[in-house]
Amino acid sequence: MTDQDKQPTGDQSIGDKAKPQSAPLVRAPLRGEVPRRGLLLTAWLIFGAGVTGMVGAMTRFLFPNVLYEPPQEFKAGFPAEYAIDAVDTRYKASNAVWIIRESKGFYVLSTVCTHLGCTPNYLVAEEKFKCPCHGSGFIKSGINVEGPAPRPLERFKITLAEDGQLLIDKNTKYQQEKGQWGLPGSYLEYVG
Repeated sequence: MTDQDKQPTGDQSIGDKAKPQSAPLVRAPLRGEVPRRGLLLTAWLIFGAGVTGMVGAMTRFLFPNVLYEPPQEFKAGFPAEYAIDAVDTRYKASNAVWIIRESKGFYVLSTVCTHLGCTPNYLVAEEKFKCPCHGSGFIKSGINVEGPAPRPLERFKITLAEDGQLLIDKNTKYQQEKGQWGLPGSYLEYVG
């Protein structure tokens, strides 16, 4: 070694021995670098999405909910289509009514149990409506005779339309305990 080699360089002080150069930092291969701008951009995008969602929810709150229900007034066919002394169940699922024909006329019962709102079934052999939920029983006229149901089934208004068909209006209901089963519309007199 020459004297020049022993001379300290600008990086080395006189008393220091030669230090090996440190290796540059190596980042873990699975850890990606996230630049500060990218982090801020991501934060602003999340914040913007949250604000947009809140504004959308508040805007939706300003408009009322609209329930689309089947019409409460409907035609149920001609009287001759119904058997005498029978309960017709064809409108049970679509309009929640039973149409009962007697020898003197028609009346319409609601399919909603007056206990907790379940739908009773009509038992032909026993000639009564029986609720599967809690056992309430109603005779063919709608009067409650069994179980926890506190009152009879409700009746709906029934009239003849201009074309001769039965017209059921579920907007008008009649309750037996209020003495409404004798009012016009609760029973349609028909002999045919």
